[in-house]
Amino acid sequence: MKLTAATVDKMQPTDRRQEIPDSLCTGLYLTVQPTGKKGWQVRYRHGGVHRRMSLGGYPMLSLADARQRSRDVLAAATEGRDPAGEVRAAKAPKPDDDRDKIKTLIGQFDKRHLSGLKTGRAVRRELDRHVVAAWGERDIHEITKRDIIDLLDGIADGGRATTSRRVRAYLSKFLNWCVSRDILPMSPATGVKSSSKEISRDRVMTDDEVRWLWQACEAVGQPWGPFGQALLLTGQRLREVAKLTDAEVTGDVWHLASVRTKNGRAHDVPLSEAVRAVLAGVERIDGKAGLVFTTNGESPVSGFFKARAALAKAMEKIAADERGQPVDIAHWTFHDLRRTAATGMARLGIAVRVTEAVLNHVSGTGGGIVAVYQRHDYADQKRGALDAWGRFVLSLVEGNPGNVVQLGRAR
Repeated sequence: MKLTAATVDKMQPTDRRQEIPDSLCTGLYLTVQPTGKKGWQVRYRHGGVHRRMSLGGYPMLSLADARQRSRDVLAAATEGRDPAGEVRAAKAPKPDDDRDKIKTLIGQFDKRHLSGLKTGRAVRRELDRHVVAAWGERDIHEITKRDIIDLLDGIADGGRATTSRRVRAYLSKFLNWCVSRDILPMSPATGVKSSSKEISRDRVMTDDEVRWLWQACEAVGQPWGPFGQALLLTGQRLREVAKLTDAEVTGDVWHLASVRTKNGRAHDVPLSEAVRAVLAGVERIDGKAGLVFTTNGESPVSGFFKARAALAKAMEKIAADERGQPVDIAHWTFHDLRRTAATGMARLGIAVRVTEAVLNHVSGTGGGIVAVYQRHDYADQKRGALDAWGRFVLSLVEGNPGNVVQLGRAR
């Protein structure tokens, strides 16, 4: 039937739905409902299947406009598209715009996975610093292998190769978690290799550097000065010292519960006279946690990168004043203070297994059968070792290292 504006207008309803084809535009139909409501529909094929698509109602959509829309739909169909499907997709409710953003998903990763790990806060901090800072607003489905390589190369090129390697590990775990949650079909980090192998650090401070560090700690003051001195004198791990509370100290023993140690083993640290003096000099800030090293009374100290930099700068000034010229002090980290303490105890003739007991190591001579069957924790030997180390450090500060008597090796 040749449809005209007049025939469309005069078309009367019946007791059944009518579909009248337009002879001038193949695929276009006028529909007339029993209620008298009229509209336009176009039919086409997509993927070998017949499709129908409503174009609009009459008279809001005229015959001429219906024919044009019909031709547009048919043209799209010849290109392999599905116009009706595209319209449905456009009208479908949109998911939360932030749902698949990197910053949102890392927050969920923290809540559902990292929060249960002892190292969770450190991992979240690195992900925020490097991944969220770079990609926070991006949809995770946009991240490609090339993006990951560029991110890691940028960190490494900034002189932080170790950080680059660790960010790669953290990012890989996060993306694998997204795969397990059916957020991603596969991780874009698959096959991404580290830019270089991690080099084991062996930095140990010289006697002069120990003296300069101690003086720098006194110059910088609280909380980082006493904190640095406590790290050096006890040889314990950074975050174990950072979270020290008065409740953990009974007399001259610092007790670390299993939940507070990296290896999950409870640990007693005898406190030498030197470190007790340091802790006694820390001005306490009231708080329920009872933290020793804190700036607000509620949370332990943080910002270790800036703190180390401040101490290193003070060391350089002290060394330059002493020598009368600039002194090149090799880069050091807070963990190097733990290594310096271990090496210093070895210099004093302390047995390796006693040093490992001081450090709460479960590898080396303290591992294997010894770790399982020998429950003796060398309490007396640990006390003797830390007392000797404390006296040695103070002798360096005072300029009399020869006054310290070397201990005999434990049998």
